[in-house]
Amino acid sequence: MNFFASRIRKIAAVLSLLGLLCSLAPSSLRAAANPSSPAMPVLETAKFDVLVYNDGDRVRGRLVERSVDTWLFMSERFGLLRVPLADAKVIAGLPETLAAVERAKAEAARAKAEKAEEAENGSFLRWSILSPVALTQGLRDFFGPWHGRFAFSTQIMSGTTETTNEMLEAHLQRKWGKDHVQLNSRYDFIDTNHVTTTDIIKGDASWRHDFPDQWFSIYSPAVEWNRAYLINSVPSYYVLLQQEIGAGYTVINLPKRSLRVGAAENLFDLWQTSAPGSHTSSTAESLFLEADWKLPWRMTLTERGVWYYSIATTASGWENKLELDKKLTETFTVGIRHEKRDNEPGVRVENYSLLKFLMGIDF
Repeated sequence: MNFFASRIRKIAAVLSLLGLLCSLAPSSLRAAANPSSPAMPVLETAKFDVLVYNDGDRVRGRLVERSVDTWLFMSERFGLLRVPLADAKVIAGLPETLAAVERAKAEAARAKAEKAEEAENGSFLRWSILSPVALTQGLRDFFGPWHGRFAFSTQIMSGTTETTNEMLEAHLQRKWGKDHVQLNSRYDFIDTNHVTTTDIIKGDASWRHDFPDQWFSIYSPAVEWNRAYLINSVPSYYVLLQQEIGAGYTVINLPKRSLRVGAAENLFDLWQTSAPGSHTSSTAESLFLEADWKLPWRMTLTERGVWYYSIATTASGWENKLELDKKLTETFTVGIRHEKRDNEPGVRVENYSLLKFLMGIDF
């Protein structure tokens, strides 16, 4: 009897232990099935992208766009950055980044298709140094990280009068993290009945440095050599040197739109090269506006307007440049430009208004 009683007690103890384990099992299974349970922490998804420079520096933010050769990155601390693809890489942390990369791939595929079409349509000029493809590639190899455009406009009219109207110009620009440099040159020539009425050489440069909170500084020297200016039918040829030193604020800073306004001090030096020679100097204050807009159908609208006012003489004047460009291919662009200059204070230079149709090669 004692033997059976001890066996019954052991069986009862085992059954009690199994019942206790079964009562605890559902709560453990529920905790394992519920990912929000405190016992199972979940790693939070990254809410930013990381721009990693080749030297190891990292910037947090989000990737706006990946073009053929540039990262367009909106950083948390430094605003909009434009970085060459070769100088950095992006670690994706946002779903939108994948979409930006896909758009870039589509753009690269389209550019590749256009180049293939150009090669097919003009294969007989493939090895000619005068073909647009070969010329553009040669310019890119020569200027390296600098981008730009060579453009021209021409008009020849024959009738009661013979008129030749020519314009050649070149643009170069380069962007760093916080600096933007532009170099421009232009030559205008107009001949009517073998009499030169316009013969002007212009050159200018611009250096803009961006500061935090969308402020910037600008320095822009310009030179103009007019070899056909007349005052009351008397030659008054001149060389004008202008220096613009100013600062401003970026009102709009988006990947496809930008608007900047500012104020500047302008230093003018005018040398009259025709007899009798002379030299005059003056200063004038100015307000300026700069706009860059990327439009549909691969069009771009740019404008720069300046209003001058001289505190010393109370004289005022203004100039404006408005241009609409259309990219036909990766290398060929056409555009319409309107320029006007009226009464720059303190200097006696030629006022003008022009409307030009331009054709250019981009590189």
